[in-house]
Amino acid sequence: MDKFSYDVRVRYAETDRMGVSYYANYLVWFEVARTEYFRALGVNYTEFEKRGIFLPVLSVQCSYFAPTTYDDLLTITTCVNSLKRTSLSFQYRVTRKADGVVVVEGSTVHAFTDSSFKPIRIPDEVLNVVKVALL
Repeated sequence: MDKFSYDVRVRYAETDRMGVSYYANYLVWFEVARTEYFRALGVNYTEFEKRGIFLPVLSVQCSYFAPTTYDDLLTITTCVNSLKRTSLSFQYRVTRKADGVVVVEGSTVHAFTDSSFKPIRIPDEVLNVVKVALL
């Protein structure tokens, strides 16, 4: 699997006074898609946290092209686009399902750390499935 898609519907509470999706919600939707991407690869993030392995965000980039509004069905497509010794990065594309318009594109960079936020090597069980996904 090189790309993974996940659908979300804009809830009323996720819109601002102008009636459009609040810009920071896209970061939440990125996180949802990223978690589901790992789940689809058989990687359970909750189990990593129990073992003291964390995946904090180091940087985020987001470009907005068109607004979305209450009840829009959105598809968030994500993939790992870079894999390093202790970090990886994801790309995201959000499209409005009704008309296929790309509304947002972005990326995040994550480090693998222990519970004290010291960088650690990417665990083999992640490295093996993500490397396969990159092929």
